Amino acid sequence: MLFPKKVKHRKWQVARKSEAKLARPDTRGITVSFGSFGLKATSPARVRSNQIEAARRVISRTLGKTGRVWIRIFPDRPITKKAAETPMGKGKGDPDHFVFEVAPGRVLFEVDGVSEVVAREALRKATAKLPLKGRVVARDGE
Repeated sequence: MLFPKKVKHRKWQVARKSEAKLARPDTRGITVSFGSFGLKATSPARVRSNQIEAARRVISRTLGKTGRVWIRIFPDRPITKKAAETPMGKGKGDPDHFVFEVAPGRVLFEVDGVSEVVAREALRKATAKLPLKGRVVARDGE
């Protein structure tokens, strides 16, 4: 699973974003840059590192040996969690997992080296592993 080797701040403050800010389209990472086809998010979500890994595995298995995969997101935001049945107070909980906050329009995965049918099927299966809605997009100029 993906997680940072070293972090400057172990615990981040809670991001209280409104629904309007979450639904705002992303401005970076919105084009297919490396492969021929990409999986683009159409809804906002927090994607955990284990969900990214599950999607990567299903893409790799579907593509076979000739296909190539690029992961365009990296989970660097720590999410904390207090232990079960712990009373209120006594500070913030320990870091539990890492997430990447996806905004609509962000390209999450890219694939190359396979036919369009295989690429679309692999990315469709990967979307089922993620907590967001997505669509398959082709590289511009093809």
